[in-house]
Amino acid sequence: MTIKLHGSPFSTATMRATASLYEKEVEFEFVHVDMKNGEHKKEPFILLNPFGQVPAFEDGDLKLFESRAITQYIVHEYAEKGTQLICNESKKMAMVRMWMEIESQKYDQAASKLVWELAVKPMYGIPTDQAAVEETEGKLGSILDFYEKTLSQNKYLAGECFTLADLHHLPTIHYLMNTPSKKLFESRPHVTAWIADITARPAWSKVLAMQPNLSSK
Repeated sequence: MTIKLHGSPFSTATMRATASLYEKEVEFEFVHVDMKNGEHKKEPFILLNPFGQVPAFEDGDLKLFESRAITQYIVHEYAEKGTQLICNESKKMAMVRMWMEIESQKYDQAASKLVWELAVKPMYGIPTDQAAVEETEGKLGSILDFYEKTLSQNKYLAGECFTLADLHHLPTIHYLMNTPSKKLFESRPHVTAWIADITARPAWSKVLAMQPNLSSK
């Protein structure tokens, strides 16, 4: 039974789901959705995700959308394969889940806005809102202060093992490290070391290899 991931290799949400599949060493078929031509807003894709957003995921009769739900399904369903991205012990798993919530509710709110302003808008020739960038950098900087404190004590966000909590950050970090906002990360030494570690993972290299046009940026 073929596992299918429908999306764009340039989409942060698609990259998040793809990274989990590679980490778990799960074979899958990637179905490219041409977002520039609006394929994500039309049939047949809209039948997989009624909100018209990538990615969408199929595993047999199961159909999912929302990248973080997809990653959690993958690590539970294929627990015996590849990297163990969650913890069986309840207290450790509570830490992983807490950091997954911090990523989605705090970090990503600011990081995705900066990706939009500094990475996506220039691709489409849309002027960057510098006032929004400055305000959002202030918010992300405050959040990263907490990351710096945590990573001064732990190798990874939820402890000494790489987990979904770390993996979920990879797509936005990838884009922001190619923008002036990289200073927010580089000014914090423990955050910098963490980024160097997680971005060097072989699974992440496979994700980036899917977008050759960005490899030189």
